[in-house]
Amino acid sequence: MPKVGLFNKEGQKIGEFELSENVFGTKVNQYALHQVVVALLANKRQGTQSAKTRSEVSGGGIKPWRQKGTGRARQGSIRAPQWIHGGMVFAVKPRNYRISVPKSTRRVAMKSALSSKVEDNQIVVLDNLEVAAPKTKEIVKLLNAFDANKTLIVTAESNQSVYKSARNIQGVSVVPANNLNVYDLLKFEKLIITKDAVSKIEEVYA
Repeated sequence: MPKVGLFNKEGQKIGEFELSENVFGTKVNQYALHQVVVALLANKRQGTQSAKTRSEVSGGGIKPWRQKGTGRARQGSIRAPQWIHGGMVFAVKPRNYRISVPKSTRRVAMKSALSSKVEDNQIVVLDNLEVAAPKTKEIVKLLNAFDANKTLIVTAESNQSVYKSARNIQGVSVVPANNLNVYDLLKFEKLIITKDAVSKIEEVYA
C-alpha cells in the first residue's frame, strides 16, 4: 500500500497515512487519460456557432450583369462566396460535440490520475481543513506551508468557507470529492486533499 505523510494546516507532519493500492497505486494508463480529457473538453463546448451560406445571406437575387459581352467574368449573384459580404462555403452550423466514454475507462483514468500524483510526490493529505470564516490569508498560509502554487484543494463535502477563501487566489481551485475530475487532477500541479475526502474517493473507486 502506498504511504504518504499526514499533515496539519500549518504544514507539520503528524503521522503517516495509508492509501488504497487499488486507487492510488495503479499503473498509469496514458491512453485512458487522453480519452477522458478529450471527452471532458469536448463536452464543455456549447456548439452554438453559426455562419450563413449563400442561400441565407440577404440580397443577391438578381444577376449582377448579363452573361456575355461585358468582358467580365460571369457572375450569378453578388452573394456568392467569392464576393465581399457573400455567403460562406461550408458554413459552420450548430452541432453537438459530445463524446461518450465507457464508465470502465473513466474509472481507469481517475485511478491513473490519482496514482500519478502519488508517483510524482505531488499529493498532500491533511488531517482536516477547517476555516471558521472566509479568509484568503488562511489559504495563502496553507499554500506557503507546502510551497504550492498551481493547486487543487479537495474537501470531503462542499465547504463554502474554504471555497470563498481560495476563489481570489490565482491558480488555485477548490472542489468537493464528488466533483473531482481527471482534467482538474492533471491541470493542477499539486493536490491537497483531506483524509475524509480520500476515504470518500476510495469508497467509490476501490
